[in-house]
Amino acid sequence: MTKKIYIFLFDGYSDWEISYVTPEINKSEQFELNYFSFDGNSVSSMGGLKVTPNTALPELNIDEIDMLILPGGTAWESGSNEAITPFVKAVIEKGKPIAAICAATAYLGQLGVLDRVQHTSNDLYYLKAVSPQYTGDKNYINSLAVTGGNMITANGIAPIEFAQEVFKMLELYNDTDLEKWFQLFKNGVWSE
Repeated sequence: MTKKIYIFLFDGYSDWEISYVTPEINKSEQFELNYFSFDGNSVSSMGGLKVTPNTALPELNIDEIDMLILPGGTAWESGSNEAITPFVKAVIEKGKPIAAICAATAYLGQLGVLDRVQHTSNDLYYLKAVSPQYTGDKNYINSLAVTGGNMITANGIAPIEFAQEVFKMLELYNDTDLEKWFQLFKNGVWSE
């Protein structure tokens, strides 16, 4: 059965933060990669890339989602993405995996979901400043990417480590192939 991965796109999303995740998932026959925005209309990334998603938020069926991926972008910090909150809370209540990077981790901090799982972000001080409700200091790990339960979080400078954690959770590659992939994209080391 094909697993469905959904990526939320919004005006100003950080396109580079999902640039290592999407090609690998997209080329695998075991996954269906879906992009959505609030209304299904085109959005522009932080880098100016104009993208038309597959679908709109109201058309999503939570029971069909196998993972939700939230890229970063300043819209999380400004509160511009608040309309997605009921959906994200429903995904969390269903126990579905969520992968968030950069400012999207601060959004999860605002929702209080990081208080109970191991996680990371751009920095603990950043997380506390942007998410005053956050009380998960004891679960914060100063690392580029962390998986805690069914939650993946990553620093905005770690799109490769973020992708690696997503691939682990999805079991996209075996351990050997995942390490080869990581060494190629992180360190430029090609191995057969």
